[in-house]
Amino acid sequence: MSSPQNPHNLIVIGGGAAGFFGAISAAEAGLQNILILERGPEILTKVRISGGGRCNVTHNCYEPRELVENYPRGVKSLIGAFHRFQPADTISWFANQGVALKVESDGRMFPTTDNSETIIIALTSAAQKNGVAWHTRCGVEKVRKINELFEVKTSKGQIYFTKSLLVATGGIRSEHARIPAEDLGHKLSDPVPSLFTFKIEDYRLHGLPGVSVPNALLRAGKIETQGPLLITHWGLSGPAALKASAWGARELSEIDYQFTLEINWTGSETPDSLERIFDEQRRKNGKRKVAKRSIIDGISHRLWQRLTETARITEATTWANLTREQSSHLAYELAAAKFKVTGKSLNKEEFVTCGGVLLDDLNLKTMESKSVPNLYFCGEVLDIDGITGGFNFQSAWTTGYLAGLAINERLHCISSEMV
Repeated sequence: MSSPQNPHNLIVIGGGAAGFFGAISAAEAGLQNILILERGPEILTKVRISGGGRCNVTHNCYEPRELVENYPRGVKSLIGAFHRFQPADTISWFANQGVALKVESDGRMFPTTDNSETIIIALTSAAQKNGVAWHTRCGVEKVRKINELFEVKTSKGQIYFTKSLLVATGGIRSEHARIPAEDLGHKLSDPVPSLFTFKIEDYRLHGLPGVSVPNALLRAGKIETQGPLLITHWGLSGPAALKASAWGARELSEIDYQFTLEINWTGSETPDSLERIFDEQRRKNGKRKVAKRSIIDGISHRLWQRLTETARITEATTWANLTREQSSHLAYELAAAKFKVTGKSLNKEEFVTCGGVLLDDLNLKTMESKSVPNLYFCGEVLDIDGITGGFNFQSAWTTGYLAGLAINERLHCISSEMV
């Protein structure tokens, strides 16, 4: 433990991606005597489970103004931050640790090993090499500032003192994640879930778990998203659903996740354009059976069969015998089907929280509190959250990096003034 006479230079509360990267950034800049306190039994738990155990490190997007469009909350605030540390810098940093990243077709980036342990080893090795220490099962119960130092009390009864404090407790849905910020007088916006899947009880989806489409268009009120969509045992998942939940996090929370979702399984066709496609089938392939083969790109045979069943098209119906009523019904089911969402379901790998420390209370160039000198925040504890695809990890790397550099610079300036 440290003492008022021999304090740490930096204590980081939270051993996740942002906290580790903040500590490493400060250490690489020259700061010594850094300690990370993690409440749980393991460090970097979300890194370990992200992307199905592969870790979606960042996204293949290098223009800050384009990058910020993937953050439902924090768009304007992050532009300057991403000019200083963006995905290209993340790629470079991991490359310097011997970790190569690869780009998948949807822009997500993973280690070439397809193993999150590669990322964990890179982070822990960099921390150890630069003298960063960490303790697990060491939750923070209370924080207060005494003169120029922070006093940190842990669940083990230990008391630490530090010149600077970096809060990286993750999403504020749990009370312990809120303690450091609230103890030091910071206001937090109320937490609500983001990046969740949709519960839907509808016969049209029964028996189809695992069926997906590559580019569905979803609409719910003013919310509109597009991308891959996956049918599950409980309803809908996949990037399109997760993006909708992120952009509508607060709105959907206010209506208790009970709403009507419109799905365009084709992504781009309209009922009218589909009617024209069906008319062409009547002319060219009148003898073919409608239900036998999907004629729309991206619509699998199983989904096509269910849609034709819903439109009351029998297995024997040919294109020539397809009635206008059946044709109109099928076009509607393909391009404008409405489903009743009855709730949300946790997406365990990507779950994040909307809400956190108010950005107006921080200097976003340094992540330092405007009201409490030497207090910094980074990662998901901030009122910033991204859609699925590596964007939340990128904001963790970016805000951790900025905080780490600023902490080192501030403490070195103080040391110089004292000489």
